[in-house]
Amino acid sequence: MFLTITTTGSAERPATDLGFLLHKHPEKAQRFSTSYGTAHVLYPEADAERCTAALLLEVDAVALVRRGKGKGRGGAPDAALAQYVNDRPYAASSLLAVALSAVFSSAMRGVCNARPDLPGRPLPLRVEIPALPARGGPGLVGRLFEPLGWTVGAEPVALDGEFPQWGDSRYVRLVLEAETLTLAEALRHLYVLLPVLDDAKHYWVASDEVDKLLRAGAGWLPGHPEQRLITSRYLSRRWSLTREAMERLELVRLAETDDSDVEEIDNAVTAETESEEKPTPLAVQRREAILAALRAAGASRVLDLGCGQGRLVQALLRDPSFTEVVGVDVSVRALTIASRRLKLDRMGERQAARVKLLQGSLAYTDRRLKGYDAAVLSEVIEHLDLPRLPALEYAVFGAARPRTVLVTTPNVEYNVRWESLPAGHARHGDHRFEWTREEFRAWSRMIAERHGYDVEFAPVGPDDPEVGPPTQMAVFVTVQEAKAA
Repeated sequence: MFLTITTTGSAERPATDLGFLLHKHPEKAQRFSTSYGTAHVLYPEADAERCTAALLLEVDAVALVRRGKGKGRGGAPDAALAQYVNDRPYAASSLLAVALSAVFSSAMRGVCNARPDLPGRPLPLRVEIPALPARGGPGLVGRLFEPLGWTVGAEPVALDGEFPQWGDSRYVRLVLEAETLTLAEALRHLYVLLPVLDDAKHYWVASDEVDKLLRAGAGWLPGHPEQRLITSRYLSRRWSLTREAMERLELVRLAETDDSDVEEIDNAVTAETESEEKPTPLAVQRREAILAALRAAGASRVLDLGCGQGRLVQALLRDPSFTEVVGVDVSVRALTIASRRLKLDRMGERQAARVKLLQGSLAYTDRRLKGYDAAVLSEVIEHLDLPRLPALEYAVFGAARPRTVLVTTPNVEYNVRWESLPAGHARHGDHRFEWTREEFRAWSRMIAERHGYDVEFAPVGPDDPEVGPPTQMAVFVTVQEAKAA
């Protein structure tokens, strides 16, 4: 992947001052090792009138696979070829953003000990990126960069020049020009917005990413019209981190409006208030209810069907009574995140022997799922179209046939208690249906009768006397097991 930064100058203010700002001499070609390959800095042109610095990142595909998705013992599966043949070596992404930060760290901070007058001086700048993934198209590129003072040229790249009827790809050739920005501001814009446009990151997004975003976004992100989109995408759509970042950005905005410090604005919460017990999130209550039911069933080998990003798998591994935990999901991306969350590449031998992540569809029978004590379908069935439920039913209850099956799903009757949920809307945009308590119980009893299970029901969350609990859980136990108990 490739990026160039060009500036112009004169005899009084030579363009080669760019070398001082970047801390890279124009007469040298330099290379820097990164976790995912080698970064090269060179100057295709450098004189008083015009100077161009180029950053070329050579990506090591093998290192990217080993240190990223699909890595380590038990790593999430991926299409074997797609791990090595993809757009990462060529298209600007979070890989290039991280290289910018590593190679031009002093320039990004606005530090130049040799010429302390330079960092604060606006420069005529031109940034070119030949291949930039832009999920949202050229229009979004403009909405992100133009409010920051850039003139934007985002030319769509055709899928194939020989076949124009195929249309454009999701890539653009980007040209940015500005006259009023400093180099540090330009680099911080790129550091944040390149992964935002790609809408993906090559590493696990942890809580420290909020601090990185606020540091790089200082001075421009609090007032950006696309602040919410930038924050959400930069933090990989992790809602808890996004909410934290938005709250902190709002404090910054209020402080700037009031011409005061953030600490002065953020003084309304007393120590007594901070010590008040916060309500337990429903997702946590759901995991606790599942763990309690599995312990009560005496299960030791457990399937998490539709494991998503691996939160339940992580909770199961904390309890040594669960000797084998298998997470199954159709989404490779979800399994990749789960692998990173569980730190499978750094897990000890004994712990690693307890866990596996498998890619698979619950609409098909899978011999790998037979012989387990228990299976969990937590918030899974509502993501399937109703005509596909019989296939899931047979794959789990007929073919895999664990001794215990736990199924949780939203109780649609409780939706009236969610103040933020508009009437008639599902809790999640991907929910194909949400059942009443009676609908869920009728479906569960039908399955139990058809496949030789007994079933009982339990509330999860506060059990409202009028509309019931927010989550309903069915506990299926094979008839033979129930009789033995």
